[in-house]
Amino acid sequence: MLYKTLLATTAAATALAGAVQAQDKVLKYAHFQSADMSSPKHAAALAFESCVEGKTSDAIDVQIFPASQLGDGPTVMEGLELGTIQMGVVHDGPISGTYKPFSVLAMPYIFDDQAMAWSVMDGEFGDALFEDMRDQTGIRVFGVADNGVRNFTNSVRPVSQPSDMEGMKMRVMTAPVWVNLVESLGASATPVPWPELPGALQQGVVDGQENGVTNILNASLYQHQKYVSLDGHVFSWHAYMMNEDFYQGLSGDQQTAVDQCVDIAVTIHRGMTAAQDANAATILSEKGLEVTPVSPENKAKFREAAQPAVRDYIVGEIGEDWPDRLDDAVQAYRDQY
Repeated sequence: MLYKTLLATTAAATALAGAVQAQDKVLKYAHFQSADMSSPKHAAALAFESCVEGKTSDAIDVQIFPASQLGDGPTVMEGLELGTIQMGVVHDGPISGTYKPFSVLAMPYIFDDQAMAWSVMDGEFGDALFEDMRDQTGIRVFGVADNGVRNFTNSVRPVSQPSDMEGMKMRVMTAPVWVNLVESLGASATPVPWPELPGALQQGVVDGQENGVTNILNASLYQHQKYVSLDGHVFSWHAYMMNEDFYQGLSGDQQTAVDQCVDIAVTIHRGMTAAQDANAATILSEKGLEVTPVSPENKAKFREAAQPAVRDYIVGEIGEDWPDRLDDAVQAYRDQY
């Protein structure tokens, strides 16, 4: 009798454990940076994992896949749409391939600094853009961080004004708006997926590329380049995204935990990249690059060459609504000061 009671109790406990386990949710989290604490994306991902699992008592099992383990940007975006990847942090190029209006953020030389950029993206403009993306794609955007402002590097010569770029072969992200940006400055543009970029530079397929300090360090791009120009043409936006059906399948408490933990991750990501941007000249010169500061006068030349051409292209792709909204948000920020 005692044996049967113990057996029944054990069976009940096993069934209960199975039921609890069945309720657990696996959250696959993809990003492309390397798995070390010097990578803002990975440091932020680890913080998110610890935060979510702690707040939900491990009811959500966060599994981090760094270094493009689940595929490149377009592949992760497809996974987010289908729900085979629950969460991803992807840069703006591949996002605009899935949701065209996101390409408005490729407007060059529009933000003066991080404070302006974050204020605009955390405000009404960002909220409206993210809501529209969720409605059109089924992908929820919690917010954006950045991998700093994007700067041009190359292995040919210093670049201090647009004419210095003529004849160069520059790698760009795999989205047409980036081709338009580089070609408006007189260089030829070659789309190359992120995982293939170091090899393309090493083999001379391209002369240069454009990225923020974080990515230049993370992929050791400085090993294959000689010069960097701190023109800061575009913020390298990275969106924190989740499949909407997965999010809606969470309990209210779990959704709150995810929301709070994403805020922590974004804050970490932004802080790390802002520190690197502030020290860009020192960091990159220590890696052997010849650093060329871009004067305000020359930056104006870059803006005059690139902004109208890129804006015309973006308007042709998505209409005037989102570019106008972005202009209004930037002006509203300036009017405060």
